[in-house]
Amino acid sequence: MTWMRWAPAMDQALYDPDGGFYRRPEGPAGHFRTSVHASPRFARAVARLLLEVDAALGRPEELALVDVGAGRGELLTGVLAELPDRVRARLRPYGVEIADRPAGLPSTVLWTDEVPRGVTGLLFANEWLDNVPLDAGELDEDGVLRYVEVDTGTGEQRLGEPVSAADAAWAARWWPAEHPGDFVEFGGSRDAAWAHAVAGLERGLAVAVDYGHTADRRPPLGTFAGFRDGREVTPVPDGSCDVTAHVALDSIAVPALHSLWTTQRDALHALGVTGARPSLALASTDPVAYLRALGGAGEGAELTDPAGLGAFGWLVQAVRMPPLEILGGRRAWNP
Repeated sequence: MTWMRWAPAMDQALYDPDGGFYRRPEGPAGHFRTSVHASPRFARAVARLLLEVDAALGRPEELALVDVGAGRGELLTGVLAELPDRVRARLRPYGVEIADRPAGLPSTVLWTDEVPRGVTGLLFANEWLDNVPLDAGELDEDGVLRYVEVDTGTGEQRLGEPVSAADAAWAARWWPAEHPGDFVEFGGSRDAAWAHAVAGLERGLAVAVDYGHTADRRPPLGTFAGFRDGREVTPVPDGSCDVTAHVALDSIAVPALHSLWTTQRDALHALGVTGARPSLALASTDPVAYLRALGGAGEGAELTDPAGLGAFGWLVQAVRMPPLEILGGRRAWNP
């Protein structure tokens, strides 16, 4: 057995150059379905959001689209296809990913393993933070919060040493452990990763989309999960499967920025994506258009399903720009 804390175990399993899950040639789409893979309507909504950001920024000479955790560039490719030529001519698209540049990606895309600095535009991170490694802890019978260790070969867990002062302080603020057996997933590493990404914006909008929770709904048993070949599996950090954990969407918010928390369902509705079925009258006048619209309605319903992808959390933060009216009506922006 090889026992490790969850953070180094996740890092090795997902990102090790000699066998990490995200180094595999098939990419995430070979194992699980994200909103990007579910429908081109998601890319269309992100393109509309980018146009709103562009207008709010006064249509800068160079407009950045930064896709953090870009996978194999599917979202970037989809958004580029939806933009008018006048915007595409000013666009500087970045794919931020540790994997090698995928074949067939548009030549205008800059592929990098570092978030660019000093850019103006939209930074979008879809299902990225749930794969940022983090440690977990559990309150023992004596009231001591200890790290949880995992066997990298089996996924079996045990209690380890007491947690650091920094993780204890994070838990006290964001995820208090009060009773023996209480489980905590320490989000400090995600907070730092998001703050570093947002700091790359000189001006613009930063959006994190992920499985998430807030202080009023912390999961009592934790959220570690594994995915392989389209199925949920035991989260064994051996490189054979994705290992993920939900995101504390309230703690990651960078202080002093205007912030909006909402659901994917509400965000996509605001951006024009719904699951509304087309009128039956269209079936008699234009059957082909009716079938096309019906298929689009099914895709929209999947993206906004409150029991599925629609339940994802969106954290939206404005950096040196006014809050967007198109989203501001959904929940109050908080300073």
